[in-house]
Amino acid sequence: MSDPVIVRCRDNGPFVLPASVQVVDADGKPFAIAAGKEVIALCRCGASKNKPFCDGAHKGMGFAACEKAPAPAAS
Repeated sequence: MSDPVIVRCRDNGPFVLPASVQVVDADGKPFAIAAGKEVIALCRCGASKNKPFCDGAHKGMGFAACEKAPAPAAS
């Protein structure tokens, strides 16, 4: 079995994931990812002019999101 893809939620920023994933639109057409990239950042603030990818617009528009996973239950 292959390792799971890890998606990191950056505080007040984008989702960051390995560039080895394929991002497709609603019609199933893939978005181009530049060769040699190790990670990509997906916009979650809605302000990027390069959607679905992050262009840093969240920094100037006051986007705030700092979700944290719950602590594992004690056993």
